[in-house]
Amino acid sequence: MRFRPPLRLGEALARCQQLTLIPPDPAGVADAFERMLIALESIGAAVEPLAPGLVCFDARGLVKLHGGLGRPSLGWAATQQEVEGVLTAARRALAAPARFGVAPTRFAALAAATRARVRHPLIVTGGTREARAFLASMPVELLRGDPELTALVEAFDRFGVGTLGELAALPRSAIADRFGGPGLRAHQLSSGYDTPLRPRDAGEFVRESLELPDASSGQQLERALGLLIDRLLARRERRGRTLRAVVLSAVLVERGGTWRQQVTFRESLSDPVRMRLALTPRLGLLPAPAQALRLAVERFGPPTNDQRALLDEPGQTRAARLREAIRQVRAVAGPDAALRVLMIDPHSRFPERRSVLTPFER
Repeated sequence: MRFRPPLRLGEALARCQQLTLIPPDPAGVADAFERMLIALESIGAAVEPLAPGLVCFDARGLVKLHGGLGRPSLGWAATQQEVEGVLTAARRALAAPARFGVAPTRFAALAAATRARVRHPLIVTGGTREARAFLASMPVELLRGDPELTALVEAFDRFGVGTLGELAALPRSAIADRFGGPGLRAHQLSSGYDTPLRPRDAGEFVRESLELPDASSGQQLERALGLLIDRLLARRERRGRTLRAVVLSAVLVERGGTWRQQVTFRESLSDPVRMRLALTPRLGLLPAPAQALRLAVERFGPPTNDQRALLDEPGQTRAARLREAIRQVRAVAGPDAALRVLMIDPHSRFPERRSVLTPFER
């Protein structure tokens, strides 16, 4: 039985007494999505992840690799064959059922994917005009895919705007006056325009996992976390780089659910003590005892030797760096941007007579 969200738990149980509640598995979803991204990157695609299970990539750069024609396109038939060759390579890399939509813009491609079937991709050719014609009959509900435009869908429905074509036909001035920036963004998408793709930097999947003998919490989890940090820093794949962001996850005892937290450090770290100080408070957010703890690298930082200490450098090098920093600050903010405190009468009873600000001499 399929329910339409949002639906309260009591109402769902009243409609289906055999309803089985499945605990959330955010760590499993993130791992499966990461494997999907890595599979697409293995064929040369520069992917932009939008949401778990939803990803966009530019197929034009893959035509020569997987198009299968070996010659320039001679028309729509040849272009369709090239695109289908790219989709075939992506389908083989994923090794799982997936729906593909191809269009000139990101939003139009997502709309095409909603109409496509697993073995029959929907391909929209041409440019902005063709994309706008394809989107004209689509419902405005597709705008919910953008978190900034979710609130506008109900407003458009109250005004009687049910399709993207009706939204694109409205004057831009009226949309801007009533809905502001988000309204202009919605009008732009419905008119067949969109921003360029922002593909992610292909990274490395480095993770350490530790199975806990008993349901652990408190100090046992802290010791397990320290061990995971030491193992992660000792991995050969790190190659002396610092860690900028990590993902801390756990497998919970209750019904096999999982818990996941992404932690971004204030600065890139390679010190296990500082990493423990940053990650240990997150263990208090666990909703239940854990039977397994995992720590993965989300993003690497610069190599450790690039983090130079200012006081460990020679005096001349430190003075040269300081002069260069002052020069750059004054070039941006003016000659009074860098000042120093000059003591005049430190024993005066009036604070304003004790010191003054003077230009910093380089």
